[in-house]
Amino acid sequence: MSKFRALRLHRLGEPEEVLGLESLDPLLLGDGGVSIDVMAGALNFSDVLMCRGGYQVKPALPFTPGVEVSGVVTRVGEGVSSELVGERVLAVPDSGLGGFAEETVARVSQVFRIPPAMPFEDAAALHVTYQTSHLALHRRAAIQPGETLLVHAGAGGVGTAAIQLGIAAGARVFATAGGKEKVDLCRSLGAELVIDYLSDDFVEVVKEATGGRGADVIFDPVGGDTFDRSRKCIAFEGRLLVIGFTSGRIPEAPANHALVKNYSILGVHWGLYNTKNPALVHEIHRSLIGLYEAGAIRPLISEVVELSEVPAALGRLADRRTTGKIVWSRAPAPDNGRVREPVRQETPPSGTI
Repeated sequence: MSKFRALRLHRLGEPEEVLGLESLDPLLLGDGGVSIDVMAGALNFSDVLMCRGGYQVKPALPFTPGVEVSGVVTRVGEGVSSELVGERVLAVPDSGLGGFAEETVARVSQVFRIPPAMPFEDAAALHVTYQTSHLALHRRAAIQPGETLLVHAGAGGVGTAAIQLGIAAGARVFATAGGKEKVDLCRSLGAELVIDYLSDDFVEVVKEATGGRGADVIFDPVGGDTFDRSRKCIAFEGRLLVIGFTSGRIPEAPANHALVKNYSILGVHWGLYNTKNPALVHEIHRSLIGLYEAGAIRPLISEVVELSEVPAALGRLADRRTTGKIVWSRAPAPDNGRVREPVRQETPPSGTI
């Protein structure tokens, strides 16, 4: 077994300043461990927070960030069937042994088989954002066909996933985005109404488009003022999904307002389900694979970069200069850096949800 390259940090800070390539020895597996020859890995805002020391999970220094990968299983530890060796998979690496590396280790419960025809780049970008969006819309909000879904930050990784999954569920999908390019991207995904929050008040637009009723489900990864304003256009018995706080401010909601308008505020911490209900995570994975194979969803990958380019790409993600997902790949395609044609799903495929 030979050494492999990995991005590691020995101190906390901005990704561009603290992440550096190192050569490491093969990793120990332990009971239930699976070694993966990483072919691709996706970048997430949580990786930025982890580098800064501001994420819920705080691995001991030095560590490698990166929370989702795809590749081929090369070794298995005690208690894991050898039949898994050679399988194409996506996975959530063990904390500290993350996905910005050519080799990583994951618990077998965090390893998911992928179809032979699925590109590794798509597989790497399918897990965190689509799992989060599916869990939020279906398990937490119980979204129904015909309901109105408002997706904030619709051009981002989790936003593009929520738009596609909302359309696949038969919802009427609205989205917010900042600037013409991002607005056009949301429209290309099939969103019925896209509001440029840089120039328009989404509260008034949503109310007008729904005849004063408001949105039945609001998907909010932004927090801050966006959350506060969302409470003003939530429908009776609506569900406001708390996905995250990319704005940097954690908002608070007066309980009397939820009482008067009869709406629910629902937390969505997908990561907890990996330990509290891993069977559900695998169930959602099967549903997502079905939707992918039916053509209802496809990760919107805006950039494919090399491993050495990940720190700079994380900086762009942190500054909100990206759309969709950024993926690093061991074998970048010739059209590296170009946005692929997104899936536009007008009607949900039968039998996939």
